Amino acid sequence: MTEIPESMKPELAEWNNGRGIGIDTWTGCVGSFSLAVGYSSIFWPRFVEHREYILMAGFSEESLRSFDGGPGATRQSVEWVMNHLHLADIQHSECADISSDKLILLGERMTEIYAAKLQWQFPDRKFVVQFARPDDKEELGDYQLSFFQE
Repeated sequence: MTEIPESMKPELAEWNNGRGIGIDTWTGCVGSFSLAVGYSSIFWPRFVEHREYILMAGFSEESLRSFDGGPGATRQSVEWVMNHLHLADIQHSECADISSDKLILLGERMTEIYAAKLQWQFPDRKFVVQFARPDDKEELGDYQLSFFQE
């Protein structure tokens, strides 16, 4: 059975004249192919090799130069900052249903997805995929996912 964040259970229970609905069926009712295509770029991103770095496709060469040239910069620190994603930025503008339990579930799943994709795409390299959670779990903008080469 698919794991469901606690904050979604009341909404799913309202469907089907109060008999409830499963998350897979709910997705089919409220989702769209346009959203699925958009989310696919987040959930199965394109990674590219650039010099000694592995980066998300579409990165800014200017940003890379600024981080690469910073004091104490290492390949790992540059990759971490260049590849990081604030999970709250996935949301739609003024999305009212964002919550820590959803971000945690999403972050844990995306960690697995990114680790699998990186290993598949670059089998000769070792990666660290990190899901950073804030100390205050209600700081929703501070849930981040990133990766770097070991």
